[in-house]
Amino acid sequence: MVNANITNKMRNLRDAYSSALIELGSKNEDVVVLDADLSLSTKTKRFGTVFPDRFFDMGIAEANMMGVAAGLAACGKIVFASTFAVFATGRSYDAIRQSIAYPELNVKIVATHAGISVGGDGASHQMLEDIALMRALPNMTVIAPADATEMEDVVPAIAEHSGPCYVRIGRADAPIIFETHGEFKIGRGLVLRDGSDVAIIATGTMTAEALKAYDLLKKEGIEACIVHMPTIKPIDKKLARKVAGKTGRIITCEEHTIIGGLGDAVSMAIAEKPVPMRRIGVNDVFGESGEARQLMEKYGLTAENMAKVAKEMIKKY
Repeated sequence: MVNANITNKMRNLRDAYSSALIELGSKNEDVVVLDADLSLSTKTKRFGTVFPDRFFDMGIAEANMMGVAAGLAACGKIVFASTFAVFATGRSYDAIRQSIAYPELNVKIVATHAGISVGGDGASHQMLEDIALMRALPNMTVIAPADATEMEDVVPAIAEHSGPCYVRIGRADAPIIFETHGEFKIGRGLVLRDGSDVAIIATGTMTAEALKAYDLLKKEGIEACIVHMPTIKPIDKKLARKVAGKTGRIITCEEHTIIGGLGDAVSMAIAEKPVPMRRIGVNDVFGESGEARQLMEKYGLTAENMAKVAKEMIKKY
């Protein structure tokens, strides 16, 4: 079991991304960073300030950026390409499919501003299907870190990994749950709390909400097993099956549509020995404008809703 706790410390994953990029760039001259006219928002501009000869702002031409990233990777570079998730995956899908995933090139797509918590920018910018799009691509690894600490561990890990990766992070500050750094292993899930009544499997910043749900349930005598699943592809099948067998009930939680994301990946992992399962996510609708926390509450992406669903499942099954 890995030590993780909700702290009062908040940090933006984009800040962690830029810090990790700079550290990586100082150690490896083959690291190159591309952005699509959003480098101030994605924070990649900081890398460009330190390493101007290895940073390229491609303008509002995301598909072209992916093509250039593929070309640089074909020449032996480790390429990080960043923009908002809605543009990185939706606008660039064909270029990613044909030029990056198919030839299995060493491009790391790190997309920011994913999920409903983008808030006031509304449905046009709230990318809720990016995991589904990237998870469906052969050769693509898909990751959603929980906090800034893990984000800083993810960057060197994907740089070492040979092949394309997609990493999605949100816009808002997120609570620190991992206070110490560790080795990030692609494809490994983490048990954060042990319990036998129900398993709550979360990814990205929803993991912090899952930890809060654990505390709410414990007050009522319910012991939940909390699993952080930072890698959605390849999913940790062994762990998913283990906690399914132990608890007999699974809830998945993601800031993403319930179609094609973490919930689907977990359900496929346990399909041979299924147990009752509920998926918490956005229920096949587009988002809307509003304050981030209000939207999370409206769409049920909260600890309180996780606890409510857990109690319903325990009562029913």
